[in-house]
Amino acid sequence: MSRVGKKPIKVPSGIKVTISDDHLEVESNKTKLTALIPSGIRFELSGDTLTAVRSSDEKPYPAYHGLARALAANCIRGVAEGFSKQLDLVGIGYKVDAKPKAMTLSLGYSHPIEFPLPQGITAKVEKQTKAIQNYIATITISGADKQLVGQVAADIRSLRRPDAYKGKGLRYSSETVRLKVGKKGA
Repeated sequence: MSRVGKKPIKVPSGIKVTISDDHLEVESNKTKLTALIPSGIRFELSGDTLTAVRSSDEKPYPAYHGLARALAANCIRGVAEGFSKQLDLVGIGYKVDAKPKAMTLSLGYSHPIEFPLPQGITAKVEKQTKAIQNYIATITISGADKQLVGQVAADIRSLRRPDAYKGKGLRYSSETVRLKVGKKGA
């Protein structure tokens, strides 16, 4: 039995949930998200509680049960609160500038990189106090869709991954970069 699939989802006030045969729509006054429902799984809304129910205990359905419930819970949380990821920019001479629909990054290449932001994603650049050597700024990527926020953060990080010797590049704020010893340490 799926333990995740059995958990009920609390729907906050002000959020409207519409259940169809193959998808679930969650909307508030600001945003609207859609989650696909795998076959063999259905949702029931009673009051302010949403539950996922599977049609049988045969082989693929228990796995889909937890998946469908997690996708629905992510949609509800995304519409209610939103998701965010933070990236730290480390390196002398590196710069970042956030505009409403794009970001301009100078990452040590011969040209600045113009990174377009998808619809529904916002980026904010701020300087915090961190104990990282050559720290420049923190980029906060936020939006309602958890998958899209994570993908945009991964795409930005892939522009300049952290260097193994000096630690320069883009890294997640929760990421720990272990530096290798150079020639003089060997």
